Amino acid sequence: MDIILNVLIFIKTIKTTTNMSGGVFDYKQYNIAMIADEVEQIILNNGRPKTQEELRDSWGRDNSWYKTHPEDLNHYKYPDDVIEEFKKGLDILRKAQVYAQRIDWLVSCDDSEESFHRRLKEDLNKLAK
Repeated sequence: MDIILNVLIFIKTIKTTTNMSGGVFDYKQYNIAMIADEVEQIILNNGRPKTQEELRDSWGRDNSWYKTHPEDLNHYKYPDDVIEEFKKGLDILRKAQVYAQRIDWLVSCDDSEESFHRRLKEDLNKLAK
């Protein structure tokens, strides 16, 4: 997560010193993408046993903790109906990021109205695959 934040800070720095595309929304569309990535990870981890690395990285927990709290050996298990809603939310977030990016480029005069429509369609089609 820290590397993504550093990349975003770097992008903002470049934008102020070069003629980089977009920026009307201060590149916040990437925040939407990061939220989507986190939701996707929750879906993928749902009920899955934690790796040894994940167990090691759990703040303040040692082997004795897991002996008395064995449920913490796994990621939280959300019910199937909740995961289905997470999946719907993930789809909406991915589309929101695409729309924010394409609108950003249009209102920044980096895209024409014609290329806005073309690129929006292309990006949405990529999501559908």
